[in-house]
Amino acid sequence: MARYTGPRTRISRRFGVPIFGPSKYLERKNYGPGVHGPKSRRKHTDYALGLIEKQKLRYYYGLMERQFRSVYERALKKRGVTGETMLQILETRLDNIVYSLGFASTRPAARQMVSHGHLKVNGRKVSIPSYALKVNDVIEVHVSNVSRQLAAKNAELSTNRPVPEWLALNKEALRGTLVRIPSRDEIQPIGNEQAVVEFYSR
Repeated sequence: MARYTGPRTRISRRFGVPIFGPSKYLERKNYGPGVHGPKSRRKHTDYALGLIEKQKLRYYYGLMERQFRSVYERALKKRGVTGETMLQILETRLDNIVYSLGFASTRPAARQMVSHGHLKVNGRKVSIPSYALKVNDVIEVHVSNVSRQLAAKNAELSTNRPVPEWLALNKEALRGTLVRIPSRDEIQPIGNEQAVVEFYSR
């Protein structure tokens, strides 16, 4: 399973946003990493700006370049605004839904939970983090004690993170439902998806 395992705070400092969640270190040093970070006055080209926005979204959702490019190409084939469609595909991946429901404290942890077989979709075990969910699909934690204890513990830690309105959560049963596809306003991405579309369409 390919995933980014390098330094996270360094990536957040490079882009100036808490990509991997809140960081006190990022608050203290809100400039780029490296010895020249505080003094950098470099202007970015349009290509560089598009690359930055693409990388922010890619790291945020935990995808490698080939996976992210594949999401863009799928969005391009669908009707509607490509950038919005791309975000909807990313948001309705199984690993992201598991995180949004609070069954995992981070997206990497959600990805691992899915890969280790702790989740079921419509009653069937699914171990593919990129599994695309459809409206009315039901996501639930496996009946094993290990799975339910892990999800219950994470749910308690995630109480300060509200569940999106486009999801329905039964906390006691550790079950969630994709009620509808989220709109662009409900997603609030960490990067500019239109800049990503322009970057890939060059």
